[in-house]
Amino acid sequence: MKHLIDPSDLTKRELDDIISLAERIIADRRAWSNALKGRKLATLFYEPSTRTRLSFTAAMMELGGNVLGFSDAANSSVSKGESVEDTVRVVGCFADIIAMRHNLEGAPFVASCFSDVPIINAGDGSHSHPTQTLTDLLTITREIGHIDGITIGFCGDLRFGRTVHSLIKALTKYSGIRIVLIAPDELRLPDYIKHDVLDKEGMDYREVHTIEEVISELDVLYMTRVQRERFLDEDEFDRVKDSFVLDLAKLSGAKPDMAILHPLPRVNEILPEVDADPRAAYFRQVEYGKFVRMALICCLLQWKDDPDHGMPPLEGVFADATLRCTNPKCICNHEHVDPLFRKTPEGVVRCQYCDSKIR
Repeated sequence: MKHLIDPSDLTKRELDDIISLAERIIADRRAWSNALKGRKLATLFYEPSTRTRLSFTAAMMELGGNVLGFSDAANSSVSKGESVEDTVRVVGCFADIIAMRHNLEGAPFVASCFSDVPIINAGDGSHSHPTQTLTDLLTITREIGHIDGITIGFCGDLRFGRTVHSLIKALTKYSGIRIVLIAPDELRLPDYIKHDVLDKEGMDYREVHTIEEVISELDVLYMTRVQRERFLDEDEFDRVKDSFVLDLAKLSGAKPDMAILHPLPRVNEILPEVDADPRAAYFRQVEYGKFVRMALICCLLQWKDDPDHGMPPLEGVFADATLRCTNPKCICNHEHVDPLFRKTPEGVVRCQYCDSKIR
């Protein structure tokens, strides 16, 4: 069964196939209006969402399919204590494919272990958001014309930003990528992403403290919110916050064809004065998300029984009842699931569900 739980679940060829199909859908939307007539998508959203949930709903409707599910776990049997395993077993009887957003990290992975229909991770805690990654890749393709060889700057909350982590993983499949990490010390990219992803894949990256020092180099600027609540010291937040707010003055040194991306929602990290700039792609990015989800749903349903499109092997994964994940937001600390871990080539043990370092 092919699922999408993490960007690493897709091969480079599969990524290209999804993006190529999204481009064809954009070119002739009418031709796809009945592509999935009679098929059903279940949207299981355990935490609030506007863009992602509506994007999945619009995607399935434009393909001629139907949508069922819930937008609030309180309105489902989850409020009675039903587990993720039981929920997907039941919902799989009614739907052909399931999109799940969950506040607990690793929940979509658990769902994929028990589902008879494809599972799409629509975001699990601060862990992963692979469909936003597909949206980002399509946006870069549409705005820049290519992905290989770009210089991309990630700015803001790189520590907790699941969209940043997911996109970085996907970019390792492309060639000639240069990554610039722009963040305050408190919100820098986690070491496990730097070591287990960037260093392991030999990616070209560096860390800086301000947008201005690198803006002229960038083909893509990926903005995220610097979150006040992540700082223990209010004075420290006040000291750094303006360095990570994009305005027209900062854009004056940027390339005329640079693309500005943002997963949204924004608060104050991009001033409204930037919206009219042709380089501001973040609202176009929202619509691209609908088209790429249309392509993803079509592909996963097509690949469902195709042995050439299985899940990648779980290398180095083992069960050990003596170990426990220390992440309070990990699914394994809330539901009865087998404790699973994996050992990296460097000998580090991590939780299979949430990637937290165990030892």
